Amino acid sequence: MESITNTAADVTVSMDSEGNPDGFEKVKSKKSQKRKRDAGEVDMDTGAVKRPSFPPISGDQLRGGTDEMRKVPVPAHRYTPLKENWLKIFTPIVENLQLQVRFNLKTRNVEIKTCKETQDISALTKAADFVKAFVLGFQVEDALALIRLDELFLESFDVTDVKPLKGDHLSRAIGRIAGKGGKTKFTIENVTKTRIVLADTKIHLLGSFQNIKMARTAICNLILGSPPSKVYGNIRAVASRAAERF
Repeated sequence: MESITNTAADVTVSMDSEGNPDGFEKVKSKKSQKRKRDAGEVDMDTGAVKRPSFPPISGDQLRGGTDEMRKVPVPAHRYTPLKENWLKIFTPIVENLQLQVRFNLKTRNVEIKTCKETQDISALTKAADFVKAFVLGFQVEDALALIRLDELFLESFDVTDVKPLKGDHLSRAIGRIAGKGGKTKFTIENVTKTRIVLADTKIHLLGSFQNIKMARTAICNLILGSPPSKVYGNIRAVASRAAERF
């Protein structure tokens, strides 16, 4: 057999200018890359950071320069109360919210419109909710809370939405909600810190989200046939737990 001998002269490997073999690249260490990146971040932190400047803009610019308008329809049985309390309704809308308001005799709508003096973009919604609450039957003093306070809402539902009642059964359900001389309704209002309006089979609630939820649960239990004494105990227990939580 022939002997095979390899010498250094027989094996020749071409080297590039950095001393690396052809076709092979030197792998960069991840640690060194991380050190460079950290050093760059330190340099950026040491430099002066320019904070963006957003100057306040007026309400007219927020609306895009266009005036908005809301219409609140007024039913026939609320014309006289609206006329008697028009000054109490007109004053906070114009003086506090800087809006324009009028009652359109042809369309029977209360029309509320923004103007150049309007600063708050939510003023139109607050004014519309305020007028709507009065039209639904709430007192002006109670409805004013929608303008003065945030996180207040209106909610309406029908007795027949809870249970399809007819005739005397429907009348008795409405009577259980009102109570003798309105006692049950007043008790629910005081415990849940809400305002309730009974308009035929419609029930309107005014208050915060959590309070409306408690009042709605109590009213639904009365519609379904629970005795008022049991409903009193339940809402007092729920209200006490809510007070302890906050």
